[in-house]
Amino acid sequence: MPSAYHNSYEAGLRIRDIRTYPLTVPIAPDIQKTAAGNFAEVSALVVELLTDDGRSGWGEGLVRFGPQAGAAFVRQVLAPKLVGADPFEVERLWPEMARSVSGRSGGLVIEALSAVDIALWDLMGQSLGVPIHRLLGSTGRTHVAAYASAISWGPLEIALQQVEDNLAHGFRLLKVKLGAPVEAALARAAALAERVNGRARLCADANWAFDVADAQRLARGLAELDYYWLEEPIVPEDIEGYRRLAASSPIRLAAGESDFTARGAKDLIAARSVSIIQPDVARSGGITETRRIASLAHAFHVHYAPHMGFSGAICAAASLQLAAAMPNFLTFECMFFDNPLRDRMTREPVGSARRLEGGELRVPQGPGLGIEVDRHALKDMEARG
Repeated sequence: MPSAYHNSYEAGLRIRDIRTYPLTVPIAPDIQKTAAGNFAEVSALVVELLTDDGRSGWGEGLVRFGPQAGAAFVRQVLAPKLVGADPFEVERLWPEMARSVSGRSGGLVIEALSAVDIALWDLMGQSLGVPIHRLLGSTGRTHVAAYASAISWGPLEIALQQVEDNLAHGFRLLKVKLGAPVEAALARAAALAERVNGRARLCADANWAFDVADAQRLARGLAELDYYWLEEPIVPEDIEGYRRLAASSPIRLAAGESDFTARGAKDLIAARSVSIIQPDVARSGGITETRRIASLAHAFHVHYAPHMGFSGAICAAASLQLAAAMPNFLTFECMFFDNPLRDRMTREPVGSARRLEGGELRVPQGPGLGIEVDRHALKDMEARG
């Protein structure tokens, strides 16, 4: 056993305080229009766990709406369970935090818990002096394949320019946003395929825009255009719909970003309703639970492709650590547009298209998450109200 682990454990490393940072920032319109809407701002919840030896562990929860509510939940409900605890006891702390509410796990509660869990893993890695992917059992990857996300469902001229920009970045796989009706979606998919002209592969994300019948039509059309996968064509709750789609679809299906915890993802995986599972570490329960999802998927020969979305640098770093460790990892979602939550949160950008090297992103190799959070930037982005 490494001496760093022995020393930190024997010293009785303990959490002494918890701080929360609810963040909201504006983003440029139209660059990322989806079937779900055109967002003018994005939010996240950042959590800092402070230990008695002066360390800070950082975590991020998705909490797209009402980050102040998520912060209050962490301070009022989770903090009493964490202060004085050993961060290495994550398998004890996770279910204890989850039992803070009754009923099925999900929503803002699990997103806030995700932030705490990521921070616990950050502390463990820092204490041992190793990156999190080493704690998880690394595959040895120092870089991971990345795809461009996502070509806008907005005006076609914007989408076409985004295609060219991302090909210039060196992406080999581009994701495009599609919406209803099917005819418009297929026309857009064809126009983008024509522009790409074999220079990269395409996949599509429908953001729940269709019912099963129209999703089947869309899947057939995308398969004819040689798209790699179709993501979230129907609402995530329709597990039977996904099963029917998988049985009839000539294209791979991808989903899972909307699921909370491994229990939420198991029906999609066990029924082989998807070829690619896409949990978001800032929503699905943090590193502890996302590892379970990826491992379950591996047992069923389902690929793992972490979801990023509008998330920040801490989510990106945690996702890169998981990508380096999971044997069934496929590709990393690299959002190509400017996002202050990702680009300003840390001293060095992480998960940005500007960091692409031959179509791949470098996995942070420093202790824990391998990042340095910029406290001044957090203060600037902190949500008011």
